[in-house]
Amino acid sequence: MIGQSTHIKPAKVPAVTFSFWIIKILATTLGETGGDTVTMTWLGETTPGASQSAVSGYLVGTAIFGVLLVGLIWAQIRARAFNAWLYWATIVASTTAGTTLADFADRSLGIGYPGGSLILLACVLMSLFAWHRALGSIAVNTVIGARAEIFYWLTITFSQTLGTALGDWMADAGLGYGGGAVVFGAALAVLVALYFWTSLSHVFLFWAAFILTRPLGATVGDFLDKPLEKGGLDFSRPLATAVLAGAIILLIALIPQRPVRRHG
Repeated sequence: MIGQSTHIKPAKVPAVTFSFWIIKILATTLGETGGDTVTMTWLGETTPGASQSAVSGYLVGTAIFGVLLVGLIWAQIRARAFNAWLYWATIVASTTAGTTLADFADRSLGIGYPGGSLILLACVLMSLFAWHRALGSIAVNTVIGARAEIFYWLTITFSQTLGTALGDWMADAGLGYGGGAVVFGAALAVLVALYFWTSLSHVFLFWAAFILTRPLGATVGDFLDKPLEKGGLDFSRPLATAVLAGAIILLIALIPQRPVRRHG
């Protein structure tokens, strides 16, 4: 038995607790403000010469965060045990890459928010379907080994990108950033009620909540940093990003993080 136990692969994703969701929402909000800091404030539409630099700004930002994301996913898969700092750094990289990629597709390629949202939703569903077909389960407590981790991070990256497009779509449809945040927050509250008071699949509810936290963070992030005339509070994007990063670091440092229990 001792010899067999040494070959058991560890779980390297965190247990799904209340603090998990708080950090996840903060990370998705940071992804919006952080992505916009690079592509809009530094490289894009709010800098001098924006009309010529906006497209390249989104593309450069996507390349920067995409390379960072691939590197962190590689490190996460190579890690021998759960590391909270590495895990949440990868989540933040996925949400910033999702922000810049969605903005590039929606605005620079002319797909538009509805088209981008539908395409990305299809990508999320296909990723989950392929994952289930290949490994038999999409539950987080079965994310053991490289194949499951690749599916896990692929699905997360699609969902983070979807969230940006979906959040922008709802805000642009007339809800505004504040209204969009209220709608997505209410939808998450419904999922919480379904979790506690129905027998609906917890795996389904997890992924539904995971997807919805991203547009919630996107709309909250836009509400914080967009100009007053566009319905935002006009906070500094770099400052908002720094405050959110500080809050995430504080929570990771103060709240014990443990890996999810293995399936079976």
